[in-house]
Amino acid sequence: MSSLHVRLGRTGLRVSRVAIGTVNFGGRVDEADAHRLLDHAVAQGVNLVDTADIYGWRVHRGWTEEMIGRWLAKDPARRDEVVLATKVGNPMGDGPNARGLSARHVVAACEASLRRLQTDAIDLYQMHHVDREVGWDEIWQAMEQLVRQGKVRYVGSSNFAGWDLVSAQEAARRHRLLGLASEQCVYNLVSRYVELEVLPAAVAEGIGVLVWSPLHGGLLGGVLRKLADGTAVKSAQGRAAEAVERHRATLAAYETFCAEAGRDPAEVGMAWVLHRPAVTAAVVGPRTPEHLDGALRALHRPLSAAELARLDELFPPLGRGGAAPDAWMS
Repeated sequence: MSSLHVRLGRTGLRVSRVAIGTVNFGGRVDEADAHRLLDHAVAQGVNLVDTADIYGWRVHRGWTEEMIGRWLAKDPARRDEVVLATKVGNPMGDGPNARGLSARHVVAACEASLRRLQTDAIDLYQMHHVDREVGWDEIWQAMEQLVRQGKVRYVGSSNFAGWDLVSAQEAARRHRLLGLASEQCVYNLVSRYVELEVLPAAVAEGIGVLVWSPLHGGLLGGVLRKLADGTAVKSAQGRAAEAVERHRATLAAYETFCAEAGRDPAEVGMAWVLHRPAVTAAVVGPRTPEHLDGALRALHRPLSAAELARLDELFPPLGRGGAAPDAWMS
């Protein structure tokens, strides 16, 4: 088995260490380019395709799943080549029950996703956000129903706190269920909060970790250079632009460090995430095949101990580093 593929947490499912995220599909990436990207990803051995029912909202909610469904329908053999992941929980309509993690919405949303994706089963069905208004007994009842019906194979979470992961697993054990196979969280050199509790909880519970925004919305992809030559996209506007100004001095030092190492900033940021011990895979949102190839290069070009130490100096972990509570104990 290629080193590109690893087990997802304690499960027997093998996923690529780089996943193709589809949040840009239907927005910055049109359907023809999206299908070419998916073809290229599969050709490179990338088998994890991550989406969400709400993606494509610039056209309409569910549009991205429909795009992926049309791609799968072109060649039925593709379905066996990919691990298909989607998410549930965000509002899919204006009604009071068209959102969240009630049993009603989870089951209805899953069936709607299956129709849009033109498939019989979702490999990894992820709760997009924790819903503390719904008890775990109800959530696991709905998920167990979907698994027993063959509509879902594994269940995951996204944007959970460490104690949410443990609470979910304790409830799953009461129901004699596998529980969570994965947690998808934001993690990168700029945002290291999950090191305190989320990552330790995931490791302790055998939950795989999928990282979204590994370059912090492009901030770690050479944003200062791109702003200077006019090629910045997301980082040139809104909250991203504010983040650039807040971190400008550190980013300048980071880009100088990357230049001295002879490596692209995006590759360095990705390499750092991929070589963190708790991380299963990084979810990237490429707009071109070259963006995806850069992420794959990062996987096979690890950073040296000296380079890792320098990155810790530029982007120090919280407190004293490591897991809570030792990270903040004097």
